[in-house]
Amino acid sequence: MLKYFRDIFRSVWSVLIGMKVTFRHLFTPAVTIQYPDVKLKLPERARNRLYVNMDDCIGCFQCDMACPVDCFKIETVKGLPTEDLGMTSTGQKKRLWVPVFDIDIAKCCYCGLCVYPCPTECIKMTDVYEFSETNRHHLIYNYATMTPAEASEVRRRAAEFEKEQTAKKAAAAAAAKKTPPGSPPAPPTPGASTPPAPGASTPHTPGTSAPPAPGASTPAAPPPPTQPPRE
Repeated sequence: MLKYFRDIFRSVWSVLIGMKVTFRHLFTPAVTIQYPDVKLKLPERARNRLYVNMDDCIGCFQCDMACPVDCFKIETVKGLPTEDLGMTSTGQKKRLWVPVFDIDIAKCCYCGLCVYPCPTECIKMTDVYEFSETNRHHLIYNYATMTPAEASEVRRRAAEFEKEQTAKKAAAAAAAKKTPPGSPPAPPTPGASTPPAPGASTPHTPGTSAPPAPGASTPAAPPPPTQPPRE
């Protein structure tokens, strides 16, 4: 009989322990936020949807290389020497067109690793956390500001310039390798003596003594004639 009442007490006590939090809130004034009209303020370092300021993007691929889930798709085109692509807000000259800059936010793990290596600080995390979609493809955000026609024109000009530079390099290399066959050597400068080639014999001019060959001994000069003494 005692065991029966002990089991009843334990059952009631376990219910009271489980409802302790509920009973405490019964006597606490409720604070209700009228969501979505009223939203809580997020911390400054909250990591949510990404934003890219394309005016400061230089196409360095630092964010793409830092991303652990490969959610970036970036394409760059080298600008021509005659083109002025402008400057970033940090005073850095832009040298690359960025016709494609896509982020698949469905792959993003909100790690923030792409934000810190950016040299111009053009990519950052925002406090926007409501961007659910019924179609997965709608989660691919296109941040590039160039139209498809402008991107095609930039690619065409870059390809033509690269083709011209390749042709110039090939022509210069061919001209350097090509030597005219049988072309006479350049005439010597007047008044300058041309040294003989190694092993060649030096022509002898009549009335002059030929120079000795290399390594040969030089004959001694004959003694002067002796004059008879005067009486």
